[in-house]
Amino acid sequence: MPEHRSGSRTVTEPDDRHRRLADLLADMIPGAATFRVTLHDPAQAWPHPHARAYDTAGKPITLNRTQAITAARWIIRTYPEATWGDVYDFDLATARLTRAVIAAAGRGR
Repeated sequence: MPEHRSGSRTVTEPDDRHRRLADLLADMIPGAATFRVTLHDPAQAWPHPHARAYDTAGKPITLNRTQAITAARWIIRTYPEATWGDVYDFDLATARLTRAVIAAAGRGR
């Protein structure tokens, strides 16, 4: 995501960048509350940016390929310090990135 320049002052404070990203994603995908982001698209054999959107109830929101890749790239570029071999959740309300907690489906006894 490009830096925003206003006059001679560059706005790059992390909190401001994260908040602006959350606002852009909320405008791009109405109803989204959380994005799950990874570099491992299940449809690809090689690393590829991938995002899924969820509403406030945790139900998936359908994204087209362009939306999924664009959202993933923006989030990954805004958080270069994250270990992108893992899966992360980006909360639009708090503009925070956290490591995703993924439940093992079908492994109960």
